[in-house]
Amino acid sequence: SFQWSEDMRDYNLQNLRIVECEYLDPLQCRTVVEGCDAVLWCATDFNGNRPRAISGLNIAFLFRAVASPDKGRLEIEGLQNMLGALKQERLENLRKSGRTSAPANDPINFVLVSTAPEALDDFETPFGNFIGLKRQGEEMMKKDFPSLTSTALQMGRYEDNFVDEGLDVIYEAAAAASSTNQEADVPKKTKREINRRDAARAAVDALTKKELVGETVPVWTMTR
Repeated sequence: SFQWSEDMRDYNLQNLRIVECEYLDPLQCRTVVEGCDAVLWCATDFNGNRPRAISGLNIAFLFRAVASPDKGRLEIEGLQNMLGALKQERLENLRKSGRTSAPANDPINFVLVSTAPEALDDFETPFGNFIGLKRQGEEMMKKDFPSLTSTALQMGRYEDNFVDEGLDVIYEAAAAASSTNQEADVPKKTKREINRRDAARAAVDALTKKELVGETVPVWTMTR
């Protein structure tokens, strides 16, 4: 859950509104996106590459997994619900405004914060493997919701201790990414890392980077 700290004093959070939502409930997702132009999706069922229910003995996640094993996965069903909710919200807004298309200065509708293939080891779950679920969500966003402008940011491994904050953020071009993102070569690849604060900045900045529309882009600040 969100906790304010003194170093957030200059973050302009005076208009921040925190709303709890069960992303596996389509109706709650529809309520959350009311009045929204864009969604920056960082939600995940994983802590690193392991499900939260087992990585931190989270009682709430564990209970949900045991009580409703067929309820769904946040990486797929939850993402699908939020994409569908935003799609309906934008269609309703266009209808009310009498427009047939969105304004040219609109932000990217949906920024999906994902994980680069080489960032973490794979992990098998009852619903599929970690890397496979991430790739499935990225593809679903692009193929099943073409009316939404979107981009998927494949973040490098998060590292706050040995990677400084404030480094230049690298958004790898799609052509270069396609030639390097062969998962068979993952163990041989240089590890790409990023400080969490820079990752947050990169995700927000992506909302207005029109060149990222429709792209799946690796993002990092440091390699080693």
